[in-house]
Amino acid sequence: MIMQVKSLFLSAALAAMILPAAAQSNSPAATTPTTEPPVKQDKATIGERKENQQDRIGNGVKSGELTSGEASRLEKEESKLNAETRDMREDNGGKLTPAEKARVTRQQNRLSHQIYRQKHDAQVQPGTNAAPGTKAPTEVGRREEKQQDRIAQGVNSGQLTAGEASRLEGREGRINNEIKTDRAANGGALTPAERAQVNRQQNHVSKHIYRDKHNGRHQ
Repeated sequence: MIMQVKSLFLSAALAAMILPAAAQSNSPAATTPTTEPPVKQDKATIGERKENQQDRIGNGVKSGELTSGEASRLEKEESKLNAETRDMREDNGGKLTPAEKARVTRQQNRLSHQIYRQKHDAQVQPGTNAAPGTKAPTEVGRREEKQQDRIAQGVNSGQLTAGEASRLEGREGRINNEIKTDRAANGGALTPAERAQVNRQQNHVSKHIYRDKHNGRHQ
């Protein structure tokens, strides 16, 4: 009798272990979990591309990889592209058509290649080196890079409209071109008077950047 009771308890225990396992193996939830495919990142927007281009130009100015002349030409190209984008948006109620987006992207791609080539050519900004073999930026170079970063941040955040960014880029381009001319006339360096003049002009642009970023208009 005792043996029969033990056998019954043993059978019941085995059944309790087997049944849940069988139910689990038949349940869809018990299938081996699959790894979720990584979420594809959206392609960079036009605004993000502009911000990236600005950072690359600014970094090139700071490091001396871009001369003032190269930076001026790149700024001019960026300014024209911003103005064109602004005009297309105005013609379409603030948006770009798919064809216009593709056109702007192609132009941004061309500008990106130009930035790369000019940052990796043999030309470097005269006067940016504090010591032989170094590329420490001058005060003028630091101001140029800071202005570029502020414009780029304003474009990225939407605080600067395309038109505002275009006008600011134009002003920066003119300053860069003037620096290039002054350096060329002085063996690659700026005189104290020229540095003071550039700083006054950069102060003027700095005020424009602040006003445009805080005037309540957004991209």
